Amino acid sequence: MKPPPTKWRGSCNFGDAKCNNKLIGGKALLGGHYPPEDSVGHGTHTASTAAGRSVEGASVLGNGNGTATGMAPHAHLAMYQVCNEWGCYASDIIAGMDAAIVDGVDILSISLGGKSQPFDKDVIAIGAFSAMKKGIFVSCSAGNSGPLSSTVENEAPWVLTVGASTIDRQMEAIVKLGDGRSFVGESAYQPSNLDSLPLVHQLGSGNAEGKVVACDLDGSSSSQLQIGRNVQNAGGAGMIALGKEESGQNTFAAAHILPASYVNSIDAAAIRQYIKNSDKPTASIVFNGTLLGTTPAPVVAYFSSRGPSTQTPGILKPDIIGPGVNVIAAWPFKVGPRYEDGKNMAFNSISGTSMSTPHLSGIAAIIKSEHPDWSPAAIKSAIMTTAYVLDDKKKPILDEKLIPAGHFSIGAGHVNPSRAINPGLTYDTDEKQYIAYLCGLGYRDSQVEIITHHKGACGEGRKITEAVLNYPSIAVKASAGKLVVNRTVTNVGDANSSYTVEIEMPKEVTTSVSPSKLEFTEANEKKTFTVSLTWDANATKHTEGSFKWVSDKHTVRSPIVIF
Repeated sequence: MKPPPTKWRGSCNFGDAKCNNKLIGGKALLGGHYPPEDSVGHGTHTASTAAGRSVEGASVLGNGNGTATGMAPHAHLAMYQVCNEWGCYASDIIAGMDAAIVDGVDILSISLGGKSQPFDKDVIAIGAFSAMKKGIFVSCSAGNSGPLSSTVENEAPWVLTVGASTIDRQMEAIVKLGDGRSFVGESAYQPSNLDSLPLVHQLGSGNAEGKVVACDLDGSSSSQLQIGRNVQNAGGAGMIALGKEESGQNTFAAAHILPASYVNSIDAAAIRQYIKNSDKPTASIVFNGTLLGTTPAPVVAYFSSRGPSTQTPGILKPDIIGPGVNVIAAWPFKVGPRYEDGKNMAFNSISGTSMSTPHLSGIAAIIKSEHPDWSPAAIKSAIMTTAYVLDDKKKPILDEKLIPAGHFSIGAGHVNPSRAINPGLTYDTDEKQYIAYLCGLGYRDSQVEIITHHKGACGEGRKITEAVLNYPSIAVKASAGKLVVNRTVTNVGDANSSYTVEIEMPKEVTTSVSPSKLEFTEANEKKTFTVSLTWDANATKHTEGSFKWVSDKHTVRSPIVIF
């Protein structure tokens, strides 16, 4: 690693631990003068996902064995602790963001959030606006309250709001029932094959000694592990974690302390029925190891929060999805029941939009290093317009119920790191336009000042609607019946290039883009075009599509949702 850049002004306070050319700064913003300490694991996991160096022999109890590498392994890293096991205070969050800005970071990765609230009361929106003014890119988690609509967090358009997807790896543990049926689940534990053992549903249904216990629970690793401890303490030989109905086809691996398998909600329903109808139900768990290339992939994680945005429904949120299920990354202490490798390394597999956010933050860091003069909005545009919407079988990306996922699930699509470096065109937005957008939302001068630190902002400039914001996506209420907006793109590809528009919208929406062709003769040249949409407001309730600018080298896609 090279030494920290000369602009770096941060300090290192990890107690006895020393910083180096990778970890160049650390602070605890918890209302006291204590060194940061990760007693939970969340911060270590997300930091290594964003910028961890390559480490060979990484695994979780032997699963997923290989080389672990963060998205930006050559990036410097500073960590700001604003939470502990009891939660996060707003004052600590804003203090941490302010400290990072003053220290001179380029990217802020924020794997936390809260319920939707007005931007002048949202400390992340406020802190992120200050970061944006300094040219700092901010990536935030969309939240884990899905699949219900209007649960998305971190809705401000000056942040990248990240949802979560599954990946094509499964730690397969098969549940075999006494009636001959088998169900594929997941586990990070490597047991020997269990003999068929009695199966009971829930700990309260009888003596668990020597039994495989079936338990209803959610998809979080912590809840699986805690219930597993309870099963083990009760003498249980193994556990079947039964996915809830809302979790659909998603399954989750965890570093269990006893043989266990998490099965999806459909299989869980069959297992419950078997237990109910059998006089002597029996079950066993067979471990099959780590499987790569499982399909379909990616799939939207059931917990990933969905739009539309509550605070700004005219901005499509989430913006993007990235890997957030069964992500293996660094952990500050050993996990599981035994440690066989003898090495002083610890990794864990956990899931959440917290895990998808640092993937995008690391990708943004790579884009920033390649294009240091790009604004945060340009970096966001590059990520969104190059995203893909087809899975490994060239079919539309699916949600947890294995039906095509909508724009309120995936935003612009799934991140494509290699294409995001060279997007061809970008949609840029500056501070002035964001302020006009806030005024257009109806915020008073005093409220806008809290967010932007500008006095009398709405009296000085014009107000614009959400649709006018130069954003890489379009969202509009179906009741409007019509939308005509301008967008401006900047040529960041070849100096001489030509783009032709391609429109993919349902026939009930009359769509046009004018002009239909953009000709560029120099780098950083800007072109403005008009998007016109017309539909029957009485007949149309929800419809989706997109338009793309296509050249011989680039495809620049913008999603459209009418809802």
